[in-house]
Amino acid sequence: MNKSIPHDSAIKHVSGESVYIDDMLVNAQLLHGRVVYSKHAHARVLSIELSAAKALPGVLSVLYSADIPGHNQMGPVIHDEPCLAVDQVHCVGQALVLIAAVSEEIAIQAEALIKIEYEELPAILDIRSAIEQNSFLAPPRFMKRGDADAALKTAMHVIKGEIETGAQEHWYLETQTCLCIPGEDKEITAYSSTQHPSETQAIIAEVLGIAKNEVVVEIRRMGGAFGGKETQANWIAAWCALLCQATKRPVKIRLFRDDDQIITGKRHPYLIKYEVGFDECGKISALKFEQNADGGYATDLSMAILERAMLHADSSYFIPNMHVTGRACRTNLPSNTAFRGFGGPQGMAGMETVIDRIARFLKKDGAEIRKLNFYGTETNNITHYGQEVELNRLHILYDQLMASSDYLERRKSVNTFNAKHEFYKKGIALTPVKFGISFTTSFLNQAGALVNIYKDGTVLVNHGGTEMGQGLNTKILQIAAAELGISTSFIKVNATNTSKVPNTSATAASAGTDLNGMAVKVAIDILKGRIAEVMASEFSKKSTGEPSLAADLVFSDDVITDSKYPDRNIAFADAMPLVHFNQVSLSAAGFYRTPDIGWDKATGWGKPFNYFAFGMCVSEVLVDTLTGFHKNLRTDILHDVGDSINPGLDIGQVEGGYIQGVGWCTTEEVKWNANGHLLNHSPDTYKIPSVQDIPADFRTHLLQSAPNPRAIRKSKAVAEPPLMLAFATWLAIKDAVSAVGNHAFEPEFKLPATNEVILLSIEGLRKKTKS
Repeated sequence: MNKSIPHDSAIKHVSGESVYIDDMLVNAQLLHGRVVYSKHAHARVLSIELSAAKALPGVLSVLYSADIPGHNQMGPVIHDEPCLAVDQVHCVGQALVLIAAVSEEIAIQAEALIKIEYEELPAILDIRSAIEQNSFLAPPRFMKRGDADAALKTAMHVIKGEIETGAQEHWYLETQTCLCIPGEDKEITAYSSTQHPSETQAIIAEVLGIAKNEVVVEIRRMGGAFGGKETQANWIAAWCALLCQATKRPVKIRLFRDDDQIITGKRHPYLIKYEVGFDECGKISALKFEQNADGGYATDLSMAILERAMLHADSSYFIPNMHVTGRACRTNLPSNTAFRGFGGPQGMAGMETVIDRIARFLKKDGAEIRKLNFYGTETNNITHYGQEVELNRLHILYDQLMASSDYLERRKSVNTFNAKHEFYKKGIALTPVKFGISFTTSFLNQAGALVNIYKDGTVLVNHGGTEMGQGLNTKILQIAAAELGISTSFIKVNATNTSKVPNTSATAASAGTDLNGMAVKVAIDILKGRIAEVMASEFSKKSTGEPSLAADLVFSDDVITDSKYPDRNIAFADAMPLVHFNQVSLSAAGFYRTPDIGWDKATGWGKPFNYFAFGMCVSEVLVDTLTGFHKNLRTDILHDVGDSINPGLDIGQVEGGYIQGVGWCTTEEVKWNANGHLLNHSPDTYKIPSVQDIPADFRTHLLQSAPNPRAIRKSKAVAEPPLMLAFATWLAIKDAVSAVGNHAFEPEFKLPATNEVILLSIEGLRKKTKS
């Protein structure tokens, strides 16, 4: 336990033997599905002519909204998202027609034969336009502590401003994919690349008009997801299931990369307005945020994402008087959705901007202002929504990272370099992370597992989580081995299947290991109790003296031993036939719910999180002021994962999350034209980070001796929090840009800091310097 064993699919990945949905062998009956979608951002559908497409040889089915046997709806929370558009389309990419054909080529030919007549309608394509036209998905949300308005009036200094954060494409390597196979009567099995098999099962059942027990959803692994397959994998599964039911043949839909990017939602863009009051030292006394999210045309998870953005508006800082307003705008873009961090990055971007502006206003180092405002350990440790920040690691992370990164000396070196160079400027920044772990929709904090032990001593573990490359199944394997006291070679973690573990929550909110690991432990504890009773009896029969007690039996090193009488022992594998002979079940279901959490969403007050994960990053960059190009010179990360179950996997998640965050903060600009068409929907026009974007000097460490008593084996979640470490790189770029004006003026800045943003900011500073 607590060691870096390889990812359970690592060898299969590099050898090409891992089986993804598109690799699955079916039979000659397999049909290929295609989605015909709107080319208009907002329009009335006047007519759809399908006869020519239906008549094309090789086409087995062409469906539109009237052909849906169940509910024409796939909204996961609010039913405002039709499976197929009826009389209006509300974004480019909204599905209208489905085609099933014997080949992809014939399906494409059939699409060309479909005639759709539209009447274009006015479209809302950005947050500011939505606000002007009062276009929102739901009423605003509020969180409040103290009296920010009164405190602002008495503050020594007050700064107002706004920050825009951009969208981000998930860019999973495996695009949205589903394979549906019909069974007897109404039965259907969906192999779906989904983070939420139970919800996918429910959506398929609703659309087909059948019961959930007729639908089985299975997923062994996804080729990446990052939140993009939490709800929107349901779309592809529903479309595929409709074609499967209509043809009574297996159907597969695998979206082409460009179609995937056009059809699916992104990370929510935000427009955040702020007003902050502080003293001459930089201590914040009052803060008001107005967060405006672009939700797209339908609700999806926008309100839950908005809630988490509001919950993380404090970042890592105690604000005595704080008021946060959140609004989700309805626009004519694809419905935006979950993305790693789930609103947390946007909320924290607002706060880190505020801290950076205070530091520049006071001519102080940002690290100094951050430390001054950190949550305390004994006092100043209650958030603006009423939760205590327990086991606060911010101060120890700060002290250790400041020393290990040699921050203060490097700050001096950066200043010296900038004084000597006109066209190249360096920047350095330190930023923290405090991220709440749990679903903020509290009832979702539950998980199930089914553990089967066979007579040969091998173990099959089923759980409700999904593997998307993050190593969840590897950690579950390690947890099961540690709890049973046997080698990992005896254990297999099975594909996630709704007929084995029902009614599960999505693998999201960074809680996959916390929830499913505990469910597996509960199941194993039940089994160990049963096994111990049998083996205590068996030991007692064969021994003289005091009988063995079940409570004294220890499971360790593949052996079951009586701790009081060590000579009474048996190999785990040898014990299982005896348990079976004694007519005791070797199968158990485990269930876990996170205790002691819950909050009132209406008042914005309570304890939404089980605990907080912490991290900190120092990043140094070099900016070419003539081209806007930047180079990541060095990044130092110190991250809190509790007692790591698998340090190798955790470091991989920390570094991968940081790099994905760097993409959002620097190069990944999503651009639409004036008609709502996505302009960069392929890898040649959408710039995700490459090997060149990795820091030249990359130093990542896990905080040691910091156990977490509130999660499985004292570990902590690691998936989402590291993404926000990238703010250090974003603000280091801003620091380098600011050096162009000798830090005399506040740079105009936004996220992502593309070459264009950097150059425009530099040009603005040069104009101010000359005037």
